Amino acid sequence: MPVEHIGNYDVEYAGVRLAADSSHWAATLTIYGPSCNPMHRHAIFPRQRVLPELVFDDERAAQQEARKAALEMLRQH
Repeated sequence: MPVEHIGNYDVEYAGVRLAADSSHWAATLTIYGPSCNPMHRHAIFPRQRVLPELVFDDERAAQQEARKAALEMLRQH
């Protein structure tokens, strides 16, 4: 799961296979707020599927779209 530090936030995004017999992937995202102790991150946006109306053909595409969703959410925040 890629983790990226954006501003004061740690963003963790991933592609998750939808089902064992499926070739489709979903985009998931977690956003952690600022913390004085990196061992105790505070999820301000708990891990969940983003862009639920979309499915992706591979993990990388799902990760890229989850990252775009995170950037948009943080821009609005």
